[in-house]
Amino acid sequence: MSPPIIHWIEADLPCSAHWYSSSGLPPPSRVVIADDRMTADAAFRLASEGTAMLWRGDFQNARQLLQAMARRIDRGVRKPQKKQTASASVPAITDLGMTNLFNSHRQAQAQRARSLGRLLIPLSAGFTIALRRAPDIREACSRAYGVAAESIPESVADGTDATTVAVASLRELQGAIGAHEWRKKGVAVEALGARIHPHYGVFAPIRSEYVGLVASAALPDKDVILDVAFDIGTGTGVLAAVLAQRGVRRIVATDMDQRALACAIDNLSRLGYLEQVEVMHADLFPPGRAGLIVCNPPWLPARPSSPLEHAVYDPDSRMLRGFLNELAAHLQPGGEGWLILSDLAEHLGLRSRAELLAMIEVAGLIVLGQLDAKPNHPRVADTADILHAARCKEVTTLWRLGVKQVR
Repeated sequence: MSPPIIHWIEADLPCSAHWYSSSGLPPPSRVVIADDRMTADAAFRLASEGTAMLWRGDFQNARQLLQAMARRIDRGVRKPQKKQTASASVPAITDLGMTNLFNSHRQAQAQRARSLGRLLIPLSAGFTIALRRAPDIREACSRAYGVAAESIPESVADGTDATTVAVASLRELQGAIGAHEWRKKGVAVEALGARIHPHYGVFAPIRSEYVGLVASAALPDKDVILDVAFDIGTGTGVLAAVLAQRGVRRIVATDMDQRALACAIDNLSRLGYLEQVEVMHADLFPPGRAGLIVCNPPWLPARPSSPLEHAVYDPDSRMLRGFLNELAAHLQPGGEGWLILSDLAEHLGLRSRAELLAMIEVAGLIVLGQLDAKPNHPRVADTADILHAARCKEVTTLWRLGVKQVR
């Protein structure tokens, strides 16, 4: 499927090019030409009004302009006071209502992303940038968009700008470059004693506590045949790798996202576990039953606004409900389902503990036990974070679930 087309006027001539957006955002309808003479105040004003700027100046100057625009946007974001006055700010947050605060924060972040996404970079054939001091982004873009650099179209129509054959936002290109570097370097996973290499658009296992819970939880009773385990929503494949390392003979790892499936295969191959792990495209469960079924669904019941956010936000708890409702039908007798879930949604007022326990009850399941872990990521201690009052209370839990016996 060909990417959509972006149109603009340059030197009084109509121009067009392919538009690349991994989030599926439509091309902007209003585009002006900008270069090194553009001031940060003018760029901020244009972006706030919904006008995109196609950059024709120095690439590094475009980076600096984007940073200046971000500073102007962030000045308008209210944050709690730091350190000595932090405790005094908590009642104000409570008065607003944590749910309302979370929703307004997400709206502000979405608006910020839209505004910063209006500084555009022209791409020449082969994902090259014909701007001064521009980096080589060919491999990063090829991996991000799944298009080989040499196959990017030469042009889109007669009479267009012959040099610019594609356009993407600078912010998106920075994300592609960062993801590419992260993929090459990998993320150290202590529980594995190895690195996991996340692909573009696949959530990285930077929250080490949930991996540690799966690595340390006692496996089901020896009477349960652990010939096979399921890893539902495998992502990078990190939990499937942990189960393989723990000696589970065969694991079926599922995901709906093609990027995630490719990422999991890549990581499991690197770690030497592909003989133990079958990676399968499936909506939640594969066919059959297993003695152990692990699932780390998105933790917050809200609507994602980008592909990467699908790993964080689960609209109406769709994946959580689907896992719980189908778990009993896929567990072997005496088997266990391991649900790894943060309680951040509870502290944000998005879902109560009573609602979670009711979901478990309605699905015909019982809680066999639970393991808790406090997260250790930097945001937990960041009192300047507008959601700090919720994050500082967060606990990640591995819920051991079994099938309720019918008497």
